[in-house]
Amino acid sequence: MNRKVLQTLIDHFQFDQLPVEGTFYKSTYRSVREFGDGSPMGTGIIAMFCEEPLSVSRFHRLTHDEIWHFYGGDPLVLYLLYDDGSSAEIIMGNDPLQGHHVQYVVPANVWQAGCIKEGGCYSLYGCTMAPGFTGTCFEGAIAETLIVQYPDRADVIKKLSVNGHETRMPEGYAI
Repeated sequence: MNRKVLQTLIDHFQFDQLPVEGTFYKSTYRSVREFGDGSPMGTGIIAMFCEEPLSVSRFHRLTHDEIWHFYGGDPLVLYLLYDDGSSAEIIMGNDPLQGHHVQYVVPANVWQAGCIKEGGCYSLYGCTMAPGFTGTCFEGAIAETLIVQYPDRADVIKKLSVNGHETRMPEGYAI
């Protein structure tokens, strides 16, 4: 698939890019019901990973569980880093008989990152959260800090950590 087709998908879904993280996404749901602080009870997005133009999910953690849903295209890889020093790679795709997950829950406070599986062109997926996503529930990871705790994952951490040292969403950011 060429860049023109990818741009057509970007235009079709009217994707924006998430601050700090860089993922192409479009908000598709924000609960009209809110908590007392104004944060939504639930949110949902559709998103896309691709290599050119680059769209990945850089290492971050959230204060709430996040449910990932695979929609189409090529498989993607979720990298998870747990508090106990262990890690996992989750393949999301449309072939559950080959071990692909079509849905996966990333628990709160687990470092997570994702990208299209090597050799793929694009992956369409979605994420839902309840309570909903706000910028205050997000923390981006700095490579040097994660590598100390997860030295066996240094390569992927270097590849998928935030650029510079910006680890927080802009003030007031919400999906």
